[in-house]
Amino acid sequence: MNLFYLVAFLSIFFSLLVIFSKNPVHSVLYLIVTFFTFTIHYILLNAQFLAIVNFIVYMGAIMVLFLFVLMLLNLNKDTEPMKSNLIKIAGVVAGLCLLVTLVGSLRAVDTSAPIVLKNPGIGLVKNLGKVLFNEFLLPFEVSSILLFSAMVGAVLLAKKDPK
Repeated sequence: MNLFYLVAFLSIFFSLLVIFSKNPVHSVLYLIVTFFTFTIHYILLNAQFLAIVNFIVYMGAIMVLFLFVLMLLNLNKDTEPMKSNLIKIAGVVAGLCLLVTLVGSLRAVDTSAPIVLKNPGIGLVKNLGKVLFNEFLLPFEVSSILLFSAMVGAVLLAKKDPK
């Protein structure tokens, strides 16, 4: 349980660093660390598939792509547009609304009784594979054919015509 609180604190800490960082590259790096703490949360919740997908897709692909795009944009203070006072006030009001919602939801949470899973193997990849290849085999195969046809179409569109 102590590990959960440590990882939760790190998640909140790095999320705040994402928001309050002045440098966009540092903000993206903090967001990658935040996603890593989410991966640890998924492992603690016995959801290995979500942990792997979060690690590979979000941290490994999307956030690294964001990092490369931000580094290629070469952002500086001269290119940043000036924000009007109306936009700043709207941001403060939206932040306060979020704070009120979070406080209200935290007051409604019952933390006296521990949560016990009825099925402890609910997040395992083995069980997900059994469900995916038994009950949802046809939609899985149809989606694979759809993705394959989209890939073939993209290759044909990108191919140059020999003249």
